[in-house]
Parts: sequence; structure tokens; C-alpha cells
Amino acid sequence: MARSRRVAKKRLATVSDWSTQTVAPRSVCLVIPPSAFLLDERVFVSLGILKVASSLEARGHEVNVLDLSGIENYLDPLREYLQTSTDFAVGVTTTTPQLPAALEVAQVIREVRPDLRRILGGPHVTLCTSALKLERKRGVEGGRAARAVAQLEDAFDVLVSGDGELAVFQALEDDAPTHVDGDDPKGDYFLSDEQFTHSPLPARHLVEMSSYHYEIAGHEATSLIAQLGCPFGCGFCGGRNSKSLRKIRTRSVSSIVSELEHLHREYGYTGFMFYDDELNVSKTMVQLMNEISDLQQRLGTEFRLRGFVKSELFTQEQAEAMYRAGFRWLLCGYESADPRMLINIGKRATLEDNTRCVGLAKDAGLKVKALMSCGHPGENEASIRAIAEWLIKVQVDEFDCTVITTYPGTPYYDVAVPHETLEGVYTYTHPKTGDRLHAYDVDYSSTPDYYKGDPEDGYKSYVFTDHLSSEEIVSLRNWVEKTVRDELNIPFNPSRPAMRYEHSMGQGLPGTILRGAAARRRS
Repeated sequence: MARSRRVAKKRLATVSDWSTQTVAPRSVCLVIPPSAFLLDERVFVSLGILKVASSLEARGHEVNVLDLSGIENYLDPLREYLQTSTDFAVGVTTTTPQLPAALEVAQVIREVRPDLRRILGGPHVTLCTSALKLERKRGVEGGRAARAVAQLEDAFDVLVSGDGELAVFQALEDDAPTHVDGDDPKGDYFLSDEQFTHSPLPARHLVEMSSYHYEIAGHEATSLIAQLGCPFGCGFCGGRNSKSLRKIRTRSVSSIVSELEHLHREYGYTGFMFYDDELNVSKTMVQLMNEISDLQQRLGTEFRLRGFVKSELFTQEQAEAMYRAGFRWLLCGYESADPRMLINIGKRATLEDNTRCVGLAKDAGLKVKALMSCGHPGENEASIRAIAEWLIKVQVDEFDCTVITTYPGTPYYDVAVPHETLEGVYTYTHPKTGDRLHAYDVDYSSTPDYYKGDPEDGYKSYVFTDHLSSEEIVSLRNWVEKTVRDELNIPFNPSRPAMRYEHSMGQGLPGTILRGAAARRRS
């Protein structure tokens, strides 16, 4: 549907009462696209879009969630749903790796139900619009970010960047703009700490929680988010120029503990994955651990927890408090074992910080999963081999080692310039060391397999350096993977095949795919 090209920033007053009505109640379908690039698509539910769902429900809107995670022929149930849909709009969330599927979803909606408004939110649109803002600030016309946003505008009627919990209501207005900016801290859609604390919990009742499978030390587990944002500036990390992804927003400790209690009482979970960027950037982290310990005593049960920390901020007090609260695993993005690479990445942490972090965790009884990556500016054979040497030396319990991708919204992407001689190649130069990273201009709308390959030589690299070709980076990454797993006796992570939806006459879509008012009517 045609609409004027305008961007909404300020439309709603600051909202603390989530039941305040600003848009006449409508029926909305929210779609979770598949993630075929993952080894297992049904591990963690998509909490962001479920937060949007709960915001809509709190204001009287009818919400249906179409969860296409792990569905091989995901367009078939989508078509079946659309044929009888009474919705006003369909909202889709997408990360960059999910983009090919999200665009296919948009195309099917356009074909089957062109009358439905198509809304796109999530990390990819947020990253692309933040990159576009930076291009405009730098005076770049018709750059990569502009082309990426134009591609999204062609597929969707309304783009929502940043926080979606309040912005979604603007997207549902009769005269909705093409862009709703929830990534502006000065706007009324950007959540404050107070709004984050008092916002409704994710609408987990709109997905089949039992179809997701994750365990922590034998405890059935699910995920939650205690805080938003990461303040650090790692070059490979998305959202470093996005306020909603970089500015820390915290919830009260009591609200986090209440969510844990709700998940335990409602679903029986005793395992919890904190999907925050780094738990220990919050000054109330130890207090939270202590209150989680108290909650378990009150409930007469034991939890098992996992979460991420920042190595240079990690302390003995934090490690011991985490263990008391039920943590048995700690994850940390150490990324490299080469001091120059750590500088080029912008980690702030030193190799000594990273080694100390592993030691503190192990001394407290915590197992460590190290998140490593290669393909950074100036990367060379010695810097990648150092990863294996360090992982073996500190005796990690699990690890990932990936080839980085230059996403829109990452410094490696946002400030890269066209290569001086190679067409279709962009070059990022570190401002201090002068080390360079070259990246092929990837069409993220049609390249779904760049993110994370299969352990048997399935990785692809779209980056190279002045010292290593793309193929050499992949070969060395594979050597790290095999060497460390063999030396430390760590098995490869198993994959789980996708499910296939089979239409059954008169039965409607199963609860693993559709939940909400439409599903209740059909049953």
C-alpha cells in the first residue's frame, strides 16, 4: 500500500500505564521466521516479538503468533493461515541471518493477502536504519545502508526500528508513517528503565513452550532478559551506533526475580539462560544473585543458570555469588588470544583479563564457554593459531569459534569504504593500528549460509585481510575447532533436523505453529 515517506519519532506521550489505549483494538498476526542457519531452531523463544505481543494484548488488541521456527516448508502454513485471516496487519521480526526468510514471508503476504499491512521490526531493520543515519551524517549518498533500507521499504509498508513495545502502536495507526523510530532516546518510543521494569512480560503463552528444548545441567530451561544494551564498541558487533542496542536499560531486581518465579510456577522451569549481553555491567548484579538464591529457598527448589559476563569487569565476589545462585556455566566473548587483535576488535579487555576471568570462574566451580572469532583487521596465521593455544592452556569447558560477518550496524561495516582497486569489496581500517579488514559486499537477502556453517567444513568467509584469504581464514578456523576439541575432548554440538508441516483437512494449524485468538476460534 502506498504511503508518504515520513518517519515518526514523537507521537505518544510517555507511557507508564500499559493499558492506556491509543489505537482502536485491531487483530494483529506476529510472525517469527525460521532460522535455518542454526543447528537447532527451537532452543530459545524469540522474546523481542513476544514483548511486542504482550504490549498489544495489554491494550486490548487481538494477537496471533505464527511461529515458523524449525519448519522446513514454512511458507505452507503461512499461506494456509492467510487464506482465512481476519487480521489488520502482519508484523514480522528478523535478524540479518533471517532476512531471506522474512522477505519470502513478505512476498507471500503480498500475493495472498495484499490488503494486510506488512510491518517489519527487529534487529536487522534497526541495524540498517542506524547505519543509514551514520551514512547521512558522513554525507554519503546512495550508500550500502541506503540500499539496504530501500530493499526493506519495497517489501514492507512500515519499518519499526529500535524498541517495538510502544512504537508498534504508531505502526498500527490508519495514517502510519513508513518509518517509526524507536531507536531515538529523545523520542517517546524509547523505553526508560521504569517502563522496561513495568512493561508486561513476554507473551510466552502465544508460543508452544514445550516445543522448545534446552537444558542446563539436567534442568529444563528457558531464557529471559534482565537488562538491555551493551555499552562497548567491538568492531564486529551489531548496534554500536544504535542507541537501543548500546544504551543500558535495567530492570529492578524484584521484577527479574518475579519473572523467574512466574516461569517456575507457570511452566515448571528450574533452568534459566540470561540472554543479556553482559550480566556484570549492572551494579546490582550481586544483589540479583543473592535474591535469586533467596527465591530458591522460598520455593524449596534449586535452579541452574547460565549467562554472559564481561571479562575485565569480572570479580571473585561475582563468581561466588553466581555459583550460590545456581550458575554452573559462564559464557564470555573473549574473541581472540592475540593482544593486537583485541585492540583491533575494541574489546578493552586484555589477554591477562581474559585468563584471569577463566581462573576466577573455575575457582568458584563454574564451567566456562569461550566465544571466539577470527577474521578481524590484520588477522594472520599466528593470531588464529593463538586461539587454539590459549583455549587449551586455560582448559575451557566448551567454545565456539566463528568467522566474523560484517553486518550492517557494525563498525566494520558502517565505516568501511570501497576498496581502492577491487570492485564489490569494502575496507575497514583500524584508526590506531592501521590494520585492515576487507569484506565482500554480501546480499543478505539471498545469502542465508554465511552466518554459521556446519562443523564439517561448512563455514564460509566473506572477509579477508592483507595476510589471509577468505579460504585461509576458514581453513585455520577449522583447524582451531578440530585441534581444541580433540585436545580437550569436547564433542561437536549436535544438530536437529527441521520439522515438516503436513496439512490435515479440518484440523487447522497445530499449536507448535499458531497460538492466539485465531487458533482458539479454529479449534
